Amino acid sequence: MWTKWTTLSTAFCLIQGARGLPQTATSPASTGVLSITVSTAVASPTVSLSNSLPSQVPLPPKQAWCPSEIFCAGELLQTVNVAGLYPDPKTFVDKPTEKPSQQVLSNFRNVTNSSSLNVGSIVNFVDTDFRGEGLELEPVALANFNAQPTFLNNVTDPLLKGWSQVVHGYWTQLIRATNRSALCPTGSSGGPCESSLIPLNHTFVVPGGRFREQYYWDSYWIVLGLLKSELFGIVNDTLQNFMDELEHIGFIPNGGRVYYLNRSQPPLFISMLAAYVEASNDTSILSRALPLAEKELAWWATNRSLAVTSPFTNATYTVYRYAVNNTAPRPESYLTDYLTANDPTLSTPLSDSERADLYAELASGAETGWDYSSRWEKNPFAGGSNDTNPGLRTLNIRGTLPVDLNSILYKAHLTLAGFYNNQSRSAVAANHTRAAIALREGILDLFWDSPKRAFYDFNLTSNARGTILSAANFYPLWNGIIPDELLADGSGATAFGLFSTLNLVLNRYNGTYPVTFLETGLQWDAPNTWPPHQFIILEALRNLPSNITSTPLPPAPSGNSTYTLIPSGQLGIPEDQLPGQLIIGNSNATKTGSAADINTLNGTVFNGGNATEGQGWAAVLQRELANRYFASALCSWHATGGEIPNLLPRLSPEELNVTLSVNNTGNMFEKFSMSDIDSAGRGGEYTVQAGFGWTNGVVLWIASLYGDQLVAPVCPNLTAEVVTTSSSTNSNAAATLGLPSVLSLVGVVVVSVLGLFL
Repeated sequence: MWTKWTTLSTAFCLIQGARGLPQTATSPASTGVLSITVSTAVASPTVSLSNSLPSQVPLPPKQAWCPSEIFCAGELLQTVNVAGLYPDPKTFVDKPTEKPSQQVLSNFRNVTNSSSLNVGSIVNFVDTDFRGEGLELEPVALANFNAQPTFLNNVTDPLLKGWSQVVHGYWTQLIRATNRSALCPTGSSGGPCESSLIPLNHTFVVPGGRFREQYYWDSYWIVLGLLKSELFGIVNDTLQNFMDELEHIGFIPNGGRVYYLNRSQPPLFISMLAAYVEASNDTSILSRALPLAEKELAWWATNRSLAVTSPFTNATYTVYRYAVNNTAPRPESYLTDYLTANDPTLSTPLSDSERADLYAELASGAETGWDYSSRWEKNPFAGGSNDTNPGLRTLNIRGTLPVDLNSILYKAHLTLAGFYNNQSRSAVAANHTRAAIALREGILDLFWDSPKRAFYDFNLTSNARGTILSAANFYPLWNGIIPDELLADGSGATAFGLFSTLNLVLNRYNGTYPVTFLETGLQWDAPNTWPPHQFIILEALRNLPSNITSTPLPPAPSGNSTYTLIPSGQLGIPEDQLPGQLIIGNSNATKTGSAADINTLNGTVFNGGNATEGQGWAAVLQRELANRYFASALCSWHATGGEIPNLLPRLSPEELNVTLSVNNTGNMFEKFSMSDIDSAGRGGEYTVQAGFGWTNGVVLWIASLYGDQLVAPVCPNLTAEVVTTSSSTNSNAAATLGLPSVLSLVGVVVVSVLGLFL
């Protein structure tokens, strides 16, 4: 049970005490749930065990919000990280101790004081004093699972109906709970053992892979999928977990580990609550939820708001930003942050204050959910796409007002006003309505660029709008903020202008909409496309009134590409500098002129569903994007070993060898590629993850809403892709094909062996 927590230090003391589970954990066969084997990483340093430890910079300051001497910034964590035991720094901080904390610390001191200290000493220490990562959690049976939810009736294509049912079944593999029997009693002999886990009272869905605990903003799209799967109980459990955190911690952390206690994530709790109430008609939850929703908004107002005077109108608004107080490497990315700040190639090392500022920016980037993107950098190409550290050292997240965050909070106020009006609490409702109206005015003033027909972040440093177009452009419309000039233009041309880059992507590339159109090597940039963004774009289109969306999709002028339909200055990139698109057997597609639109068909696009007479431009874009998302998710799943008996045969060993998936059974990836629908996305701080909660949720949501418009996709030939890439002399062309992503699947295949899809 939760106990009232008055401080984060008290919270941490109560969190101490998670002991590891047995090395394998299985769900009972009688439940009908597949057995899940939980495997853990083996230390694999890249140097000889006899090597001395690398020299270290002085320890960063202790972080008041993270007092553990084991899992927070300090001598033990830094020493283990510089020893380079695991490819992913998160592995170590997710390992519960095998022994009481004080004994672990004593053993560490004995090891590091030894004259024979080397990398092998640290490996032996960790192997002896820690258990497998994530073993404080256990897979559990999913009660009341219905293999035939109603939404499947909306999917008319037999293959896509069968695959949607397969994805629906993956929830049974992603359900977790805290293993209460593994928690150390506080008064146990020798003191408690220690874990970084925040124990939760209720079951929950994990995203998958290294994300083995509950996460905040991921859960929104997981919840949407669970609702389509009619798993209302798990959604209620998810909300109860978040309410426990709001009640006892004061806010919803980034994720379910103590090293996330200094930051949140995009505040979607109120939106999750609204989706649940609408789907289940369970209004009884509101008696607990509404006071805690107020607590969440109060936390954001107290900790993340500021007053900004517009340079355009001289009006002053209360608006929001991401800004984490942090002066040390993030524990889950300790070595990554440490090397970014202490790069040996720097001609002039960072000062202590510069290093502290960088650590705050890196943590703030993680709070955005977009960690990391050119959107946040002063100089995105400082190190080129093969070295992202120089760009990361120019992060300016705390100096940026994000249009997406402010749009989410606008909708949160409006949603609460609706709940209160339904309860005849008009005075409280009016307060939230006023807050929403004020925030809407600020969003349209600061972020909306009328000539460019797009929303951009506002840069506090330059006191001007940013210039990088990103998927954040669609957040205001998703949350119901539609500029008046879009509504006033009955022809729909102004509204189409906001979505014109989507039209370009669907005609020019094989995949879905990228985060940005800049290829920086960061995972929240091109060529990566993310499931939540495709959902947001579809919802933005759905929110437009029919009177401005009923006209036909405008064609590109003769001899020109769809690039010419984009309002001047909106994209900020010349056409010939856009990311490339490989054509199998022909290297890169041409980058300019009508030939650049390689996927244009009569009334539709390739893998965009069937042309439908009379559809307005917004309906066409929805149909095409919904189909393209299914193509990306299904083709990459099939390319990594997925099959459906009697509907979709397994690929040959020769084809599966291309993706190193001969022994795999299909991966649902966290992100995709705009140019190659056979592969996952790439870049970032960790290997591509499989699972995957929000990917599955968006699949089921699209199946429910667009099922009658979905057509089985044509997936590229894997062996032909390899031939094309091998014969190409253009390294960028090879990258846009996605082969590096495919090759990196060796790490993902290991993830699937950890029990996601056995």
